[in-house]
Amino acid sequence: MSHGISPVLRRGLTATFAAGFVLAAAGTAAAHVSVSAPDATPGHGAVATFSVPTESDTAATTSVRITVPGFSTARTEPVPGWTAKVDRNDKDQVTAVTWTANPGSPGIRPGEFQRFAVSLGPFPDSESVAFPAEQTYSDGTVVRWNENGDHDSVEHPSPVLALTGAEADHGGHGGHGDEAAAAPADDGGDTTARWLAGLGLALGALALGAGAGAVLRSRR
Repeated sequence: MSHGISPVLRRGLTATFAAGFVLAAAGTAAAHVSVSAPDATPGHGAVATFSVPTESDTAATTSVRITVPGFSTARTEPVPGWTAKVDRNDKDQVTAVTWTANPGSPGIRPGEFQRFAVSLGPFPDSESVAFPAEQTYSDGTVVRWNENGDHDSVEHPSPVLALTGAEADHGGHGGHGDEAAAAPADDGGDTTARWLAGLGLALGALALGAGAGAVLRSRR
């Protein structure tokens, strides 16, 4: 009976490590502020849902400020432990919506994310709308999501919503209609992450099965 690692088992371990790398990459790709409103169309209202992950390993997210480009209405959905504030200019247009964690609230802790929904209307006559975001952490760090481009090309992309009535490229799933409740769902990055995670788990399972088979054959 050989005490060395068989070629089959070696290949199995390699595949398992590769699967772990895929899972890690999937988690990184999903870590950005995103927005979604599948039914948002020019001239109409819709519920926009912002997904905010905490990227820090040591600090929690305590405040999220979303710049809103001149909507007439903005009605926020209550979030337990958070207080929402709508800012307007001298023309009574909405300019920003800020969610702040209440005293004693843990905020969005490391490894967690939170959705914030707001009913906006009417949407402008354009193909897309950018919502620059500002994320504040409990240690005083401020991350500004205001760069042009997606998460594959820039480090801090601004959340962008495509006004096509379909799922936005830079968001995920949200509610619909001016007064509709925001439906909890994953953002676009989470969709890719789940697909990659499933692939990684499948590779890991195959690798472990191959390794176990090799061990049984070597014992015989």
